[in-house]
Amino acid sequence: MRSGVQRGAIAVVQVFGLAVWFSVSAVVPPLRQEWGISAAAAVWLTGSVQLGFVAGAVGSSLLNLADRIRPHLLLAASAALAAGWTLLLAGAVDGMAGAIPLRFMTGVCLAGVYPVGMKLMASWAPSRGRGLAMGLLIAALTVGSALPHLIGGFGELPWRAVLVAAAGTALLGALVAVTVVRPGPHLAASAGVHNPRYAVSMFRERGPRLANLGYFGHMWELYALWTWIPTFLLTSEAGRDLPASTGITVFVTIGIAGAIGCLLGGWGADRYGRSPAAVTALVISGACCALSPLAFDAGPVVLVVFCVVWGAAVIADSGVFSTSLSEAADPRFVGTALTAQTAIGFGLTVVSIQLVPLLAAAVGWRFAFLLLAPGPFIGAVAMRALGSRRAR
Repeated sequence: MRSGVQRGAIAVVQVFGLAVWFSVSAVVPPLRQEWGISAAAAVWLTGSVQLGFVAGAVGSSLLNLADRIRPHLLLAASAALAAGWTLLLAGAVDGMAGAIPLRFMTGVCLAGVYPVGMKLMASWAPSRGRGLAMGLLIAALTVGSALPHLIGGFGELPWRAVLVAAAGTALLGALVAVTVVRPGPHLAASAGVHNPRYAVSMFRERGPRLANLGYFGHMWELYALWTWIPTFLLTSEAGRDLPASTGITVFVTIGIAGAIGCLLGGWGADRYGRSPAAVTALVISGACCALSPLAFDAGPVVLVVFCVVWGAAVIADSGVFSTSLSEAADPRFVGTALTAQTAIGFGLTVVSIQLVPLLAAAVGWRFAFLLLAPGPFIGAVAMRALGSRRAR
């Protein structure tokens, strides 16, 4: 009973705490108009968060913070600080010069929310049920990341109000973390030593190396899709005839479909094995990348169905990589391993997020997502190799 309450509380913290992640990305159109910025400049409203996350994750890995500080306290402090930076942006910023540093600092703080949440969730799940538990965590991440699109999709809220709402939600997450969440019994509670080299030395072992490679291919696709799917929809003839606003469609694609995909992926990882679940999701999302030019103008109903399938598949495997690494890494440094994995993966997202609009400028948005296809297919090869290794 207690493990169920704790898993639910950790998931709630992720939904609430990560609401600030895409809070600015969800209001890019009014910001571009009010601040007079180009699409290329607006990219950095998301890119700066990703870079901040990488910086925070690298620092956390080198200091072993996730293994040396009581994780629920680190989680609460990180969510509260991320909310604070977002509130400051909403109340005092009128241009890119002030927004970029604050978004960077938000990303730094989020490195103490997501990876620490993974460790806490793993601590409440035995190995046989850890896939579904991680799927629940990633489902919470998808809903939290998409929440600003939902907030802004109902009515025409001013962009500052959307940011304040997201920040207030993150503060609620911090409150839940400090009052309800506690570490569980299934992982070592603390490393007790300082070992910054483990973030690198884990790659010498074939199991962690393959699990990480699968994750990196997944990340090449994920955040670039999440960042640019609103533009993909808005520039499509079919997208202009969608039955709901773009914000609602994006929330359904990322939040609702993504959450369902995460739960199915976690269930599949426990039922059929980590590798088959990851390979299936990677192949489906890679196929969606390849077929995206055909869906671009296939009609509004087909486009929505296509986006829903893609939204479910692109995130369904995320918890599988975290689960695989938590089982393969040194149990004393699971928090460090997960944080290092996310640091490198989010570093890759900065590159793919930047490249997609460059390709779109050259060939049009119809073909822009073809750039993402190599990631999931490379990841599928790595995860198949990991499954073959475990079968021997």
